[in-house]
Amino acid sequence: MTLQPEPQPEATFAHRLAAATSAHDLDAVVACFTEDYLNDTPLHPARSFRGRDQVRRNWTQIFASVPDITAEVLRSDLAGDTLWSEWELRGTRPDGGAHLMRGVMVFTVEGDRASAVRFYLEPVDDDGRDADQAVRELVGRPRP
Repeated sequence: MTLQPEPQPEATFAHRLAAATSAHDLDAVVACFTEDYLNDTPLHPARSFRGRDQVRRNWTQIFASVPDITAEVLRSDLAGDTLWSEWELRGTRPDGGAHLMRGVMVFTVEGDRASAVRFYLEPVDDDGRDADQAVRELVGRPRP
């Protein structure tokens, strides 16, 4: 008889959310969050929001626009009530282009639901620019 390890709390939450996403189960996705859930998006502050209603609106649009979307938790770790998780979301947009997002979500977990997240998931930029080009564009050219 082989004993299986008990699922870790971070696996239970993160993988449940990924499975609901990959199954396109809108109600299961929404159920992963508390009523007063806070989504903090530091790279795009105007996109931050509070509440499950916005979660439902977001995922309704995502499932309609990327009907084959899948989510994968690449890594996760729980420290107290803070769940650090690295994600990849893949699918196909209506124009036939690839939908590929990667990044980190840092959740505050209460029981089996997230009450907050710091959201750092971004579309993958595959434009071929190397590090030197990207830094030049980010900071500009030095002054003469």
